Amino acid sequence: MNFMKTTMLLAALTALFMVLGYSLGGSGGAIIALVVAAGMNLFTYWNADKIVLKMHNAVEVDATSHPEFYNMVQNLAKRAQLPMPKVYIVDQAQPNAFATGRDPEHSAVAATTGLLKALSHDEIEGVMAHELGHVKNRDTLIMTMVATIAGAVSMLANFGLFFRDRNAGIAGLMAVLIAPFAAMIVQMAISRTREFGADAAAAQISGKPLSLASALAKISGQAARIPNPVAERNPAASQLYIVPGGVRQMFSTHPATEDRIAALEAMAHGGGSGSGGWSSRADEIGDMTRLRKPSALDPTR
Repeated sequence: MNFMKTTMLLAALTALFMVLGYSLGGSGGAIIALVVAAGMNLFTYWNADKIVLKMHNAVEVDATSHPEFYNMVQNLAKRAQLPMPKVYIVDQAQPNAFATGRDPEHSAVAATTGLLKALSHDEIEGVMAHELGHVKNRDTLIMTMVATIAGAVSMLANFGLFFRDRNAGIAGLMAVLIAPFAAMIVQMAISRTREFGADAAAAQISGKPLSLASALAKISGQAARIPNPVAERNPAASQLYIVPGGVRQMFSTHPATEDRIAALEAMAHGGGSGSGGWSSRADEIGDMTRLRKPSALDPTR
């Protein structure tokens, strides 16, 4: 069902792109837009990880350069029965993380320096388990494709305000004005369900749903205050992160953080599927409102 829903929503995004092409160049413009959309999807399929990582100036790390962080991801990947992904660190103050790649065999996970400084070991483990959840659920390709097409729709709409086909009349103008909002709604519909799925997968992989809940509570407020240069340049990229930064909830590609935390807490206390045996002890997970010591994974230490 989720696969069919995602396919339909991707088709809707492509149709929006074609409508904009029509408003710019009539039927010929629509055909060109279809060809461009197909080319973008094909290019993204083979280069999704390179696009996202280059966009963030991500630096690959290994067991020698960042042993604790790398070994954490390696252990989580084993628990999830996934191939070892490439591991990256992004030099960025906003605490965040993302996963990318066309499939589990060609995947990569990344965390910002801000995240590694702000969270405890267990919280970082919860966040990285979430990103591996996206890999396991094969969300990474879809999320990158959606971000690429949605960004192209917005860019083409801005171009169309000045260079659209005047023969298209008011319908063409409306298409140019409405398309970016429609693309945003489609993007939100795809991303929000996948975030809940990755949270559930993270709880299963790490066995500590409250650690992820604690991390979400801590970094969501910071992400709203601390700038994210990549997301500011390309708002469509906001869906790639574990929490969106600087985006009003109404327009967010993510569910409300409070709803995600509530779902994780329900899992921890036996309210979610497969939650048996997950610990909710305060001495193991920690009080979500308590300040923690600097993380041992802080790359500046």
